[in-house]
Amino acid sequence: MKSYKITWGNHSLELGKRTCVMGIVNVTPDSFSDGGKYNSIDKAVAHGERLFREGADILDIGGESTRPFSDPVPAGDEIQRVIPVIRELVRRVPIPVSIDTKKAVVAKEAIAAGASIVNDISAMKADPDMAEIVAKAGVPIVLMHMKGTPKTMQEAPAYNDLIPDITKFLTEAIAYAQRCGIDKAKIIIDPGIGFGKTVSHNLTLINNLAAFNDLDTPLLIGPSRKAFIRAILKNENSGTINPDSKIAETGTQAAIAAAILNGAHIVRVHNAADSRATADIIDAIKTAGTELQAITS
Repeated sequence: MKSYKITWGNHSLELGKRTCVMGIVNVTPDSFSDGGKYNSIDKAVAHGERLFREGADILDIGGESTRPFSDPVPAGDEIQRVIPVIRELVRRVPIPVSIDTKKAVVAKEAIAAGASIVNDISAMKADPDMAEIVAKAGVPIVLMHMKGTPKTMQEAPAYNDLIPDITKFLTEAIAYAQRCGIDKAKIIIDPGIGFGKTVSHNLTLINNLAAFNDLDTPLLIGPSRKAFIRAILKNENSGTINPDSKIAETGTQAAIAAAILNGAHIVRVHNAADSRATADIIDAIKTAGTELQAITS
C-alpha cells in the first residue's frame, strides 16, 4: 500500500501506515444517521470535541443532508448551520476541520472560518466556482463519485462496467482539478459508497479498492451505517434496522476493516472510538512481519 503525506498550512496528514479517521459532524435535521441530534451549535461543537478525544484525525462538518432522495438546502441555510460550528471547533481542536459541501460559496465561507479541507460529493461538478475557491485557498479536496444527485441517485443505479466507469470518472475529476490549479498532492478520491450504488455495487467496490491504485491519490471510504450494511443484516425477525443501532455499527466496523485491508487511507465514520480501535488492529495486522521481511531481504 502506497503512503502519502499531505502538508498545508499548519496541518500535515501521514496516510498509509496508519489509517486516518474522519469523524462526521452532521449539523442537519434530516441526515439518515443522527439527523437532528447535533442540530445546534453547542451540541455540534461538543460532539466534534468528543470525536477528537475518541481518535478522529479530521472532523467533517456538514450542513446539508445527502441521504438518498433528500432535497437540496439553500446556501444561506447551510452557511448559517456550519460556520459557527467550524469557527468554534478550530479554536478547540488541533486537527483539520473539513467542510462537507458542494457549494463554492459555502466552501469559501467555511475556509474563511478556519476549515482546511473541502469534501465535495459532486467532485466539483455541482458548482463551477468550486475549483477556483479550492485552488486559491491551497487546501486539500476530496473528489467523490456520485451517479446522479442525492435526490435521484438510488433510482435503479446501473453501470456499463462498475470499476472502469468509476475509475474513468475519478480520472477525469483529478485531471480537471489539476487544470484548475489544484496540486495533485492535495487531491483525495472517494468512490462514493452508497451514492448511486446497489448493495452489490458497494460490496464490489470495497472488495476491489486496489483497482484505484493507479490513480495515485489517497483513498477515502465512507461506509458508515449505510443502507447496504443494514440490508445485509436485515432478516425476517429484525425488520428494518435503525442506522443508529448497535448492529448497524457492528456491520460498519466489518466494512471499515475490509476497506482498510483493501487499501483505504481514510475512513469517514460516525463512531470515532470504535473505528479508531478497528483501524489500529487492522493497521497492525497489515504491517505485521514487515520488520522481519526487511531484515531477511
